[in-house]
Amino acid sequence: MNARLTLLTSMMLMAVNIAIGAFGAHALKDKLIMLGRTDTFELAMRYSFYHALGLMLLGFLMDRFPRLQIASGLLIGGVIFFSGSLLVLSLTNQTWLGAVTPVGGLLMIAGWTAAGWVIFTSKR
Repeated sequence: MNARLTLLTSMMLMAVNIAIGAFGAHALKDKLIMLGRTDTFELAMRYSFYHALGLMLLGFLMDRFPRLQIASGLLIGGVIFFSGSLLVLSLTNQTWLGAVTPVGGLLMIAGWTAAGWVIFTSKR
């Protein structure tokens, strides 16, 4: 993931977050309440939004710290697995998806750890 692709991914993720969040707040509200998954849906959206902002930051820093490309890829994978599994879980109530969520969390942890390591070990 180069800087341009990371920034584009971040901005697309922001747009998707707004669309899914609005859809959830209106069209899916009754279903989420019925399934008791409103909190799960909101957690998925919150983590996805935070990481979209974080990806934007990494994209801006990537020209100076090219090794942040690894962190970017890990974070995108984390959002897909973490937020994606929680969104599907909140809409389908398929509890086995809860087993997928920690994979996303680990990818997010690895991504931010990798980003920190890149900055820490940089000679600039």
